[in-house]
Amino acid sequence: MHPTATARRHCESLRQALLDFHEDPDTGLAEAADWGRRLAVVLASGGRLLAAGNGGSAAQAQHMTAELVGRYAGERGPYSAIALHAETSAVTAIGNDYGFDEIYARQIAAHGRPGDVALLLSTSGRSDNLLDAATAARAAGVRVWAMTGPTPNPLAAQADSVVAVRSDSPASVQEAHLVALHVVCEAFDEALAVPTRTAREPAVVPAEDAA
Repeated sequence: MHPTATARRHCESLRQALLDFHEDPDTGLAEAADWGRRLAVVLASGGRLLAAGNGGSAAQAQHMTAELVGRYAGERGPYSAIALHAETSAVTAIGNDYGFDEIYARQIAAHGRPGDVALLLSTSGRSDNLLDAATAARAAGVRVWAMTGPTPNPLAAQADSVVAVRSDSPASVQEAHLVALHVVCEAFDEALAVPTRTAREPAVVPAEDAA
């Protein structure tokens, strides 16, 4: 039994996407690792991660928050992280009363505090509800991190920081996003393991993040 041509093309597309992610110095592997280190400072200081996406990206947002509230690999304490799509009563009430474009923006306005991080995942970078969420986050003093497909795109343009996967295949983008999220988790755990700072000691926010 041999793989089909379609299966081979899928794997080749993913291989190329991961290679580009690994080599990209600005929005690839290095930036994802930096997110993990910066997120360790934010959450260990009492901040919160608010994550959102649509469809498969919503599932990946929830995957990320589960790793933080639970654990990724080694044993550690829990950290505050919410997958906004999983607030089903809020999502349906907001969608019914205000429209689908507001389902994340209104939650970020409610929960976000200055210094928190909004992680917005989109293969296209063009989802209106995520664009509105980015606008709401900036108004609330919440930093916007966008994980997208190829740039430029509207969501990346609104973000404070971007991890982007250069691929024409939405499936490959989404699969590479999972790798990127695991890189964030690994860097997060490594940062917390530094002997000079325990999991619940206050940490100084880096200068570039203090605004």
